[in-house]
Amino acid sequence: MAEVIWTEPALQELDAIAEYIALDNPAAAGRLVEAVFDKTTRLEALPQSGRIPPELPASVYREVIVPPCRIFYRGDEKRIFILYVMREERQLRAFMLEGS
Repeated sequence: MAEVIWTEPALQELDAIAEYIALDNPAAAGRLVEAVFDKTTRLEALPQSGRIPPELPASVYREVIVPPCRIFYRGDEKRIFILYVMREERQLRAFMLEGS
């Protein structure tokens, strides 16, 4: 079984998304966070179960979807690093270019 490790940027982005949702519906924000952690915990047993992001077909990164979030990770059979969480409607390539 792999160990799931959350990076600080991933936790911060998930928190920001949940805070935004909580402005209108605190219960929905709580359900979202719970669903995200449930989905990423499953990676312990199935680390390669996420899909390769369509924007990056040759990527070593994978993603799992928990609407409205895309959760990006990388890892092997021993460790899974949750690298980033973003809203589905954001453009992945545009985000990646912002850091350049």
